[in-house]
Order: sequence, then C-alpha cells, then structure tokens
Amino acid sequence: MLYEQLGGERFFRDLVSRFYVGVAQDPVLRPLYPEEDLGPAEERLRLFLMQYFGGPTTYSEQRGHPRLRMRHMGFAVGEAEQQAWLRHMRLSLDQAQLSPELEEPVWSYFLQAAQFLRNR
Repeated sequence: MLYEQLGGERFFRDLVSRFYVGVAQDPVLRPLYPEEDLGPAEERLRLFLMQYFGGPTTYSEQRGHPRLRMRHMGFAVGEAEQQAWLRHMRLSLDQAQLSPELEEPVWSYFLQAAQFLRNR
C-alpha cells in the first residue's frame, strides 16, 4: 500500500506542514484561505491525502465525499494560483527526499489535482 510505503501519517503530516509554511507567506495563495489560522485547512488536506493514498478514511468519516471541485468553487483558482500551489507542493515534496518510484505517483496526482481544480 502506497500510504505505508511513503511513511504513513508522519510523511503526510510533514509534507502538508511544510506546504502550509509556504502558503502562509504566499501573496497569491494566502488570500484563498479565509480562516485566520491555517490549521483547519492543513488538517483537511492532510486527512484527504492520507485517505487518497490508501490510509485511514478519517476525511470521509468527518466530511463525507471529498467533492473537491465543489468545495473549491468558491475560490478563484486560475493559472497563478495553480502554479503557486504546485510550487509550494513541489518544494515540500522535494524535502521529503523520496525515491523516484515513490515520488512519481504522488507528484503525478498533484499535477492532475491542480489542473482539475482550476476554475478560472
């Protein structure tokens, strides 16, 4: 199972934490997060990614079906937002120092998701 091969919860906790450090300082992305504290958004992304890659189904148990497109419709996600999101996720993933065999499916998913969520 990919979730376990990646390192389980620790991998996703670290990946998403590093990602949100970048988001917090990014002038393009930060306005997309209306909450003062990025903690809830960080937890949602972590739980979603854990579930997507074969881990616990806590995300769906707490929030129902992911419905990613619907959940992001209220936020303008264009080329600039997509590229900023990918840049911070790339930096975070690079710091994980995964083998190419493990990194490829994760990065491939991020590329697809970033394109899927563009709505402008």
